[in-house]
Amino acid sequence: MNTARIKLTGKNPKQLDDICSEIKDMAQKLGVGVSGPIPLPTKKLRIPVMKTPCGDGMHRGGGGGNWETWEMRVHKRVLDVGANDRVLRQITRIRIPTEVNIEIELTD
Repeated sequence: MNTARIKLTGKNPKQLDDICSEIKDMAQKLGVGVSGPIPLPTKKLRIPVMKTPCGDGMHRGGGGGNWETWEMRVHKRVLDVGANDRVLRQITRIRIPTEVNIEIELTD
């Protein structure tokens, strides 16, 4: 039987979990097997930035306190759903926020 691997990525883990539970409930109502959601490791993107634009403080007293670190976390979830026409049609009708990216890959 064909399966559809659904990959969800986003910055807000609660939104991802809500969409995953909605997909899982829909597939179970239609009688299709579902495995997941499987949480994948969170990617942490860090950018160190100087607080002052002129560069002052680098030569005074070590200059250790003039850096700020910005961080963005990207969360991922994976669902495997039986590839049924009705299920895939219903999944495409789900309202997905713009902050969440979804990829659907069909496999044998």
